[in-house]
Amino acid sequence: MVVDDHPMWRDAVARDLAEAGFAVVATAGDGPQAVRRARATRPDVLVLDLNLPGLPGARVCQEVAGEDGPRVLVLSASGEHTDVLEAVKAGATGYLVKSAGTEELIDAVHRTARGDAVFTPGLAGLVLGEYRRLAAGPAPTRGKPDAPRLTARETEVLRLVAKGLSYKQIAERLVISHRTVQNHVQNTLGKLQLHNRVELVRYAIEAGLDEEDETEGTPGAER
Repeated sequence: MVVDDHPMWRDAVARDLAEAGFAVVATAGDGPQAVRRARATRPDVLVLDLNLPGLPGARVCQEVAGEDGPRVLVLSASGEHTDVLEAVKAGATGYLVKSAGTEELIDAVHRTARGDAVFTPGLAGLVLGEYRRLAAGPAPTRGKPDAPRLTARETEVLRLVAKGLSYKQIAERLVISHRTVQNHVQNTLGKLQLHNRVELVRYAIEAGLDEEDETEGTPGAER
């Protein structure tokens, strides 16, 4: 589903995606319409502009993203850090600026559909840096006696997710299939009662997994 308030841009993006083999189930030109149509059509991926009449894109993302909602790829003219962080905190899986080419957009939609976090070059580091800043405070889920226990492999995958690797890169690093990586991530989300990869990255950084050496044992992991 494609959401943008500029009809020519919206139609062009929808056409490019359809020509690339995607089924474009709906389009929308304002925030309230986007929420209604996303709930009605239940797309796998929502390509979303932030500057929308009626309801801002970040609010649309909050309304529709989640465990049963679509993965959200923001496609915005703005590359401002505040806009990027607001979108990610609202539940967006990725963020692409409108200066991206058609091939880059198509690749980003494919990767978003697979569950990868996709960012315009330079923005991924910004998001991870913000997570580290937020994680400097107390982490309520750490140290609880009833904290869920992850297997060694789940913890290993989680550590690589925290370091910003895509599912494909994790699969290559661990010499396992892309599907196996997805299964480990889904199992981990269930155990930790999290809803998406964005929350998973924050949890991992709070746990310090982005800084641990991969050869070290993992506290609390089953072996």
